[in-house]
Amino acid sequence: MPEDRPGLVAALIPIAVVGAVVAGVVLGVRAAWRRFRARLTANSAILNETLPVHSKWWRDHAEHPGELLYVAMGDSAAQGIGASRPDRSYVGLLARDIRATTGPSVRVVNLSVSGATVELAVRDQLPKFAKFRPDIVTVAIGANDIAKWDPESFERGVREILAALPPHALVANLPFFYFPHNERNVAVANRILRSVAEEFGLTVAPLHTVTRLRGVRRMLTHFANDLFHPNDHGYKVWAEAFRPALVADLDARFPADAPAPEPTPGHAAAVRSDVLGRG
Repeated sequence: MPEDRPGLVAALIPIAVVGAVVAGVVLGVRAAWRRFRARLTANSAILNETLPVHSKWWRDHAEHPGELLYVAMGDSAAQGIGASRPDRSYVGLLARDIRATTGPSVRVVNLSVSGATVELAVRDQLPKFAKFRPDIVTVAIGANDIAKWDPESFERGVREILAALPPHALVANLPFFYFPHNERNVAVANRILRSVAEEFGLTVAPLHTVTRLRGVRRMLTHFANDLFHPNDHGYKVWAEAFRPALVADLDARFPADAPAPEPTPGHAAAVRSDVLGRG
């Protein structure tokens, strides 16, 4: 009826207002998300510029002789991408722990390559690793496999890598990935890693547990600007995952009263350029 129209219009106005507000919020959220993604992309591009810098730093430092030889295998985390300096990566922090625990000087050869998957580590890092007889070995690989998850390929590569390691090598499981769809694959990957490590008698550093215990709120304080790579704080947490097993092993194999081992010499330049990682 005509006299009902004002009432109907009055009833529809709040609905229209609410609809407009909701639409505005949705558009605002979408715009904010696009800006956030664009900022992450820009930050990732900035970090990518540090890849050759970190790689060269590790190559240069691998030339320094030391009484103990520490060889690291892995991906961009071992390179220290996201840290303020390469030596503030977990590899650099563990090298300090080795010196503090044993006393002798340490030569660090970082074979890691940014972006490496398990398959690429088998192809690029294992042949180089075979040329060394390291006193200390750490391996942290597999995080880049989660994006295109293939459990059979992952296990095949992990088995090949772990079979080539000495019994004192420390192998980290994958870190906490925060998001459930990733964590499901991470759980499978870590079961594979632990099973294969047990088969070869290797110690697993509990990286997943240590990073998970920091909680989601640490995403804003323990990650670089790309929200993927750790920052200086985050790499301290990674080092914590290795440290107890590392120190216990060093105390057992290199007691304080033992004579210092012979220094491990640098390679000739022609060999060195082929052996060391390039990032």
